[in-house]
Amino acid sequence: MLEEDKKGILLESGTNEIEIMEFTINDNLYGINVAKVREIMMSAPVKAMPHAHPAVEGIFKPRDVVLTVVNLPKYLNGVDSEKGEKDLFIVTNFNKMFIAFRVHTVVGISRISWKDIQKPDDTVSGGEESVATGIAQCEDNLVTILDFERIVAEIAPQTTIQISEIDKMGYRECREMPVFVAEDSILLTKMIEEALHKSGYINVRMFSNGQELWDTLSGYKRQGQVRDNCSIVITDLEMPQMDGHRLTKLIKSDPELKDIPVIIFSSLITEEMRVKGKELGADEQLSKPEIGHLVHIMDHLLTGN
Repeated sequence: MLEEDKKGILLESGTNEIEIMEFTINDNLYGINVAKVREIMMSAPVKAMPHAHPAVEGIFKPRDVVLTVVNLPKYLNGVDSEKGEKDLFIVTNFNKMFIAFRVHTVVGISRISWKDIQKPDDTVSGGEESVATGIAQCEDNLVTILDFERIVAEIAPQTTIQISEIDKMGYRECREMPVFVAEDSILLTKMIEEALHKSGYINVRMFSNGQELWDTLSGYKRQGQVRDNCSIVITDLEMPQMDGHRLTKLIKSDPELKDIPVIIFSSLITEEMRVKGKELGADEQLSKPEIGHLVHIMDHLLTGN
């Protein structure tokens, strides 16, 4: 249902815009980045699986692919709700996984700037336990953008960043080159920072979005102190205020900053996204949660090893 629609709304690279698919659960409005959505399907009978997370309904097999189904109303509200005949499955593709999420209705798609998405504060988001990455203003509606990566990480921890990948590398010397990382997820921020520190990169500075990183980098540029303070940039793609493609474009189009290596580290690395990132000048593009691969690429870009 969705593939043909997506072809008509592909965004030009680096414009800092996002397409949000709005959907409802118990009349509450939520959103997901269209780039994560593979298709929308009518809900179907699901085969329950033993010992699964309480929010996992089970599996079903449309065509030739077996999909895990997550009951999003149950995950968000903590209680079973009646499954309606008109419920829909939003089939997603991120972190190299296909997962279906049950929702009640799909409202439509809005195209907005990342600047129109605000980070919710701790009083409404739950702080570190939040599953909301932002609040978007879509015409007259406020839409809660859900952190689907966190949801899946909680349901299946083995699918997210594994510190054990760093442990397998054995002893590593400390590296003091300053590393800038833009990542909006509180959970992944902690995981990435811990993994990089453990790998020897002890001079890591985390930013909650691309705008904060860009403002800091621009400040060092004005002071003539870029190289002393930033040796490499690692950026997510989905972030409030400024996304990773826009950040990459700004860095690589600036004569004084273009030589800084930029790695896009995102759950959305598809062939289409690789083309966009390459057009913008990204030095490397890696899919989460490959943290060990990220460290090896950093080693290569910074030391040639």
